[in-house]
Amino acid sequence: MGIALMKLKMDKALSLVAVGVISVLQGANAAPVYEIKNLDEIYSQADGAELIGTLKGTRSGYGMAVNANGEAVGLAKGKKYLSVSEDDDGVIDIEDGIAPEERIVLSINTPIKANNFTFTAEENDQASKPWLPTFDSVNGTTDPSLTDPVVPSTINSVDAYFYAINDAGVKVGAMTAPEQTAPYTGSTPDQEFWYYRDFEERGFVKNADGIETALVPPLTEYDKGDGTPAVNVGGYSVAAKVNANGLVVGFVGTELSKNAKDRINGCITGTSYPVDVCVQNLQFPYDSYDRSYINYQVRGYVWQLNAEGTAVASGTELPLGLTPSSSSTTIYTAQGFSANTQGTVVGRSHVYRKGNKDKLAYDAAYWTKNEATGDYEYNWVPMIDDRRQSIAFDINDNGILVGSYKQYLQGYERDKFFYFDTNGTGDLVTPYDFSSSTGISDLSSKPKDINNKGQVVGYIETTHDKEKPRPKAGFLFDKNTNDFRNLNQLLTCESKGFKKVDDKWVRKTVEVIDGTGKKLVYNEDLVVVEANSINEEGLIVGTVSVRKPQYKFDSKGNLVIGDNGLPVFEVNGNGDPLTSYLPRMLVLKTNGAEASDDWLKANDCTDGNEEPDDYERKGAASFAWLFALPLLWFRRRYSVK
Repeated sequence: MGIALMKLKMDKALSLVAVGVISVLQGANAAPVYEIKNLDEIYSQADGAELIGTLKGTRSGYGMAVNANGEAVGLAKGKKYLSVSEDDDGVIDIEDGIAPEERIVLSINTPIKANNFTFTAEENDQASKPWLPTFDSVNGTTDPSLTDPVVPSTINSVDAYFYAINDAGVKVGAMTAPEQTAPYTGSTPDQEFWYYRDFEERGFVKNADGIETALVPPLTEYDKGDGTPAVNVGGYSVAAKVNANGLVVGFVGTELSKNAKDRINGCITGTSYPVDVCVQNLQFPYDSYDRSYINYQVRGYVWQLNAEGTAVASGTELPLGLTPSSSSTTIYTAQGFSANTQGTVVGRSHVYRKGNKDKLAYDAAYWTKNEATGDYEYNWVPMIDDRRQSIAFDINDNGILVGSYKQYLQGYERDKFFYFDTNGTGDLVTPYDFSSSTGISDLSSKPKDINNKGQVVGYIETTHDKEKPRPKAGFLFDKNTNDFRNLNQLLTCESKGFKKVDDKWVRKTVEVIDGTGKKLVYNEDLVVVEANSINEEGLIVGTVSVRKPQYKFDSKGNLVIGDNGLPVFEVNGNGDPLTSYLPRMLVLKTNGAEASDDWLKANDCTDGNEEPDDYERKGAASFAWLFALPLLWFRRRYSVK
C-alpha cells in the first residue's frame, strides 16, 4: 500500500475506504509509554509549602525547552502577596489564582511589579527531587519567593522569559528593563514618583557560565528631525531559539510605525508628563491582547554567537516576503522562530501569495543562506486560498518543517498542524489526528517542536464542542509511522493519579482541611495540556494541569485565615468547597515499554467515578487561555496605523 494513503495532502481528499485503512494501520503502531518524572510529591501535604512544577511565590509554571543533557528551561508566572497574622512564623504559600484586588496592573502612577520569572530544571540536580525548578536570574531579577511587599528592594520590576536552551547550555529569551523613577509633578495627593522602564522587550543570551548578553535591536531611539533631542523608545527584539552552532533566531523592530511616531511627537511637544514617562505610558498594554500604542515594522533576525556563547556586535536581518512600496505606511511583519544545524531558519512573514497584491497573507516561511553571497533568501511555504494564514514553529536537521495554518472547518476557524519538506521532495502534509474518520477533523492542533527522528510534539483539542472553549491535550506524532497520539493515553496509570486495588485501577484521593475545619476530599487529576519540546531521546517538557483546592480572599486581596491557622476554602452556592486547575511544568520520560494494543488494554485506567457527587469541579472551562501562554513573546498584534 502506497505511503500516500497514510497522509492527507494539501489539495487532495482521501476516500472513505482509504481513511478506513488508515485507521486500522494507526491502531497497529506502538508508541512509547511515558511517565511523569517531576510531580511525584505534588499532592503531598507534607510538601505543601513547595510549589513543585513552578517557583515559590508564583502561581503557574510552564516547561519551555529541554536539551540532550537533561537540562530544561521554563517560565513561572503570577505573583502572590499573601498576608498572615502576626503570630504566624511565615507566609502561607497557597497554590491558587490571584484575587482581583491582587492582579498586577502596569501604570506610570504605581511601582512596576513583574509577573514573569525564569527557571531551570535538571534531571540530576537533586537525587530526591529531579527536575525541581530553580530560579535563574535575568537582568538582575530576584527570587520571587523572597519578595516582601513592604520592602521595595525585594520586588522585581523586570519581566523575563526563557524560550530555548541548546546542548551547550546557552539559554535565550526576552526581558524588560528595570524600573526607573521620575519626580511626580501631577495633582494626585501623596504620589511621589512616576514609573517607567527604558525598554519593554529585548532579547538576550545567557551562556552556561551565566554571562548575559543583550540583543540590542537596530532601532532604540526616535529622532523627530527638528533639532529636538532624540527620544529613547527602547526598541523591540526577541530571541526565540538557539541552534547547536550558536545561531540565535528571533525578530526585531526595524522602524516605528507612522502612528507611533505621531504619538511620540505628542510626547515631545506635550507638557503633561516628562518625555520618558509619556513614552512609557504609550508602551504599557492597553487591552487584554497586550497591544501597545508603540508599534514597529518587525523583521526576522539572526545573531551568530562566538565560541564563548555571547552575541556578536550585530545581527543579520532576514528579508521580508514582499517588497513594500517606498510610500507605504502599512506595518509588515516577519518573525524567525527556529533554525536547524544547517542554518535554515523558519518562521512567518507577510507575503503576496504567488505575487498577487490582492492576496496579502501572513504565512509560514523559511530562509536559506546563499553560501556564495552570504545572504539569506526567503522561501514561501505554499498555501491554498482557503488557508487564511500560517506559521512555521520548528525544523529538524532533515529539513522537515512543522507548523500550522488557519482554515474554516465546519463553519469555524481552526488551526491545523502540518509538516513540509524544505528539500522540495513532497507536498505540505496535514497528518490525521486521533479522531479523523471522514477526512480532516475540526480539532485545532499546533506543533511546537520536531526532533531528528521525526517525532513532533504540540497540542490538540479533544472535544468537538462548537460554542464553548475546548479542552486541549499534548500530542506526540511520529512522522515515520504517521502515528498520532494523545500523550495522556501514553501515560502509565500511576502518572495519571491512579493506584491498583484488587487488580483494578482506582483514582487516588486527596484530603485537605481548611481554616474552619472543613474537610475536602477530591480525586487526583493531572492532564497533559501541552508539549513544547522533545529531544532525540524522546524526553518531553511542557505543561500539565493539576487539580488543587481553591481558597478565599478578602476584599483587599488577602488570604482568609481560619482560627486554626489554615486558609479557608472558597465555596459554591451550596457551601461546597471548590477546586481549580493550575498549570505546572511537566517532564515526560519513556520507560522502555511500548503502548501496544495489549498494553493499552491492560492500562485502561479511566474510571466512571472521576468526581465525587458532592463537590463541584471547577476550572476545565478556563483551559483555553493556557495554551497561548508559551507563545506570549509574539502576542503583540501589528496593524496599519
